[in-house]
Order: sequence, then structure tokens, then C-alpha cells
Amino acid sequence: MKRILVVEDDPAILRGLLDNLRQEHYEVESESDGQKGFEKARKQKWDLVVLDVMLPGMNGMEICRGLRAGGNHVPVLMLTGRGEETDKVLGLELGADDYVTKPFSIRELLARIKALLRRQSEVMADIEETEIGDVHVDFKKQETVRGKKKIVMSAKEYQLLKYLVQREGQVVSRDQILNDVWGFESLPTTRTVDNYILSLRKKIEPSPAKPRHLLTVHTVGYKFVR
Repeated sequence: MKRILVVEDDPAILRGLLDNLRQEHYEVESESDGQKGFEKARKQKWDLVVLDVMLPGMNGMEICRGLRAGGNHVPVLMLTGRGEETDKVLGLELGADDYVTKPFSIRELLARIKALLRRQSEVMADIEETEIGDVHVDFKKQETVRGKKKIVMSAKEYQLLKYLVQREGQVVSRDQILNDVWGFESLPTTRTVDNYILSLRKKIEPSPAKPRHLLTVHTVGYKFVR
């Protein structure tokens, strides 16, 4: 049985979420305080965390950042009453896997939860570390070095790079990357994928203008080669 943690401080929304998730035969627990929710998410094993943005004690953005910084990659679906594009992009860049704006359809929310759980169950064999040329990448610790020089990368850059490394030699389309890495259909756009690839090339390629590892496949997408 899949285990889901819901961190939500609105009693009516929380009650509705718990009732519907249990009807779908999920094992569900909840917290209404952000700090308590963070501790429960961090210390226990979950298949998914449904996380409100506006919470007492510790907000959803801080919880998501804290989980990713600690190497916890549990899928996170964020809920918010705010619809600003900047909030959505920030949440996704902090490592959230999907984003739903209140008020939401419970059917849509359940569909998104099922999609996240399905993607999680299909995750390929985990890779904790890898060598890319003279660059050593530790995905678990989120540390990257070339020689003795540390390379700073965001949580989303680690996620994207790991996704491509796991599919070494395979051509992956921009839309597929968006769906699997960001898990959000409206934001960001395929241009965002291009920008992240450019950023990664600057950090791991010996010559970013002439990439050896993160290759563009014209009109299709990208491919990682070692």
C-alpha cells in the first residue's frame, strides 16, 4: 500500500483529502503544522508528500527546500491558493514534482497523484555517483567537483542530469523531460529545458560550446554520452 503524507492546515480541505485518498486505498497520515510536517516527512519513508505552500511554523517552500537539501527525493505535490507564475516556478525549481492551485478538482488531484506514483514506481535503477570526464558527481550528497574545485548546481540541475545519465545513449525529447523531471504540463516550457541544459554544459563540459556529453539531437531533444 502506498504511503502518503498530507501537510495542510485548512481543516475542511484536509478532511476532504484524507477521505478521498483513503477511499483510493492509500495509507495516509497528516500534519497541519509546517515544522511537524517537515520532521515527519524527513524521518519516515513516504511514497508521496502532498504539501500546502502556506503553513504555520514552516512554509511549504521551506519544507521542500529542506527535504531536497537533505537528499530526500520523495515526490512532492504542492498545493497553493496563489496562482502567480513566479510561485509555481519557484516551487518547481526547489524540487517539487507537481503543482496544483486551489480551488482544485479532487478528480484532477487524484489523477496527478496517481501519475506521480506511477512515475516513481517506474524510476530506473538509482545512481548515487558518476564520473563525467574529469567531473565527479555525487547525486546523493548533491556535490560536484572537478579536481579539487567544487561546482555549484541546483537541485533541479542534479535531477535533470541524473535523469539523462540513467538513460545514457538514449534520445529523450524535451516534452518527455518536462513530463518526467518537472511533472507539470503548463509550466515551465520546453525553452526552460534548453536553458537548464546550457547551464549544465557550462558546469560539466570541458568546452560548453562543443559539448561531448550533453548532446543536442536536432528537432528531437537531448542525449547523454559518457
